Amino acid sequence: MPPPAGKVSGLHREGDDWYCNSALPSDVTVIVDGVNFHLHKFPLISKCGMIARKYEESKSTQEKTFTVNLEGLPGGPDSFLIVVKFCYVMRFDLTPRNIVPVYCAADFLKMTDEYGEGNLLSECESYFHKHVLKNWKDCILALQGAEPVIATAEKLQIVGKCLDAISIMVCTDPSLFGWPMMMYGRLQSPGGSILWNGINTGARIRSSDSDWWVEDISYLNVALFERLIKAMAARGIREENLANAVMYYARKYLPGLGRWPTGPSGKARTVTSFSLVPLTVDQRVLLESIVRLLPNKKGKSYCRFLLGLLRVASILDVDRACKDSLERAVGMQLELATLEGLLIPSYSSDSDTLYDTDTVERIVHYFVSLESNATSFSPSSCDMEVSPSSGPLTEVAKLIDAYLAEVASDVNLKPHKIRYLAEALPESSRTLHDGLYRAVDIYFKAHPWLSDKEKEELCNIIDYQKLSIDACAHASQNNRLPLRVVLQVLFFEQMQLRTALAGCLHILDTESGTQAGAIVPSDMAGQIVQRDGWVSVVRENQVLKVDMEKMRSRVGELEEEFSRIKQEMKRVTKSHSSLSSPHLVQKIGCKLLPGPSDAHQAEKPGAGGSSAPRISDERGRPSHHSRHRKSFSLFS
Repeated sequence: MPPPAGKVSGLHREGDDWYCNSALPSDVTVIVDGVNFHLHKFPLISKCGMIARKYEESKSTQEKTFTVNLEGLPGGPDSFLIVVKFCYVMRFDLTPRNIVPVYCAADFLKMTDEYGEGNLLSECESYFHKHVLKNWKDCILALQGAEPVIATAEKLQIVGKCLDAISIMVCTDPSLFGWPMMMYGRLQSPGGSILWNGINTGARIRSSDSDWWVEDISYLNVALFERLIKAMAARGIREENLANAVMYYARKYLPGLGRWPTGPSGKARTVTSFSLVPLTVDQRVLLESIVRLLPNKKGKSYCRFLLGLLRVASILDVDRACKDSLERAVGMQLELATLEGLLIPSYSSDSDTLYDTDTVERIVHYFVSLESNATSFSPSSCDMEVSPSSGPLTEVAKLIDAYLAEVASDVNLKPHKIRYLAEALPESSRTLHDGLYRAVDIYFKAHPWLSDKEKEELCNIIDYQKLSIDACAHASQNNRLPLRVVLQVLFFEQMQLRTALAGCLHILDTESGTQAGAIVPSDMAGQIVQRDGWVSVVRENQVLKVDMEKMRSRVGELEEEFSRIKQEMKRVTKSHSSLSSPHLVQKIGCKLLPGPSDAHQAEKPGAGGSSAPRISDERGRPSHHSRHRKSFSLFS
């Protein structure tokens, strides 16, 4: 029976009740989520299979008014209102926002062609396939509208079709599509043609971004976004573009990352053709989803992003597995990190330190394990010796030394935290230990209550043979260091001076011998003087010889002073007196280098090169930290 279209002019609402504008009284009441629709049975049972079945079942009740309670109707009262308009042949609009709930409601009510040709279910299918799946913005809006009915939409494969359509559009060259796109505040098609009133003018814009889709998909909820990224990855989208999308999404919804640029390319975008609102997300669930989507890539900006995620993870107190994944990802590219990024505040309730040094220590261990595996299995390591102190190891050592110096001023930081973090890197990663010495000195300044024993244990991380001349000079006059450490510094400082002078003398003797044995033809003498500045070189070498003779004299006096210190140490040890006696301190603090007034002693026999005692260049060097921790014969 055809619906009484001529007798129904529309619908009106009174509170929680909807009524038809008709002269005929209502004979059926449909209840949807507490909202009552007072309707007529014939328009409904002629289109809705479910209502027709329920009507047949209710004939035996002999009730005058037929009541149907549609529990669990997808889309609720809003979707059913469109169903009513369709049954009464009223005007209604299918839009990308409501198509999915109406589609699901039509399927729920069994509005198939069996109950009338061109029924609502077939109308929704046609609109969905002909309009939604072929338009970028409509797919995004349809997915947003599908969130309240996601379970039914999954059953009808609506969500999967939308995700596939979006991934295809992103993967395919945009110039192949002719749909107008007005989403970024400029009238252009996906191929970059300028549009005028929706008409393709054929004019090309100067450039088009390969990540034009990143902002639009950021309006999807976490679950749909994760599924979409995986679908794009399965279709072979560039990993760089996927990483940009993930980073943009995380920065948009995680407050701790608000300092980052507004988009992957640093350009702000605005959506003008359709309204999208940011989501309300569970930040912990979001972070865990982001970590699962992180690609295996390296880069300074990406490493900074990972460290930002790690900081947010500490704030949100996510599970250990999530933190481990982030720490491992940072460890893969620790050489690209910055000091600012590593300074992660400690948010744990059981920690009283300013910075989370435990996290940084775990990151360093991940880096060392990955770096050692890469060195062991690299092709170059099989053919030649690879220096472990080159490349990433050296950069990370400098970074960790700077980190130690930064956190050392924390008064609540324990000494073993500094020691463990410093020893996490292999000995060969540091060519100089000036950074470690600076960190230890800052720590001693911030912790003046430490005992000499605690100070000596912490000083064991320093290799005094790898201190520069300036660091040795500072350490020899540093009253914050234990006296035993100062004596070790003086010992190695003299060794460095003697080794450096011996090397200079050897080079000078070699150059002198080469110059003496060189035979220059007379016809080329003038050319050599003009071309190479031979005369100036000879003059400079003569001056250098005079300076080296003066240095020989000073080395001899240093050796004599060192011998006196050794004798004094032996005498003090035998008398069981304290190493810190005023007499010994006065001896140690004596001037090591003679003044200008002592220059006339340069010709003393004991200061000559052959008679002066030297340390053999063939002496073996101890390995790792054991050479610092063992007592030297100097102190016995």
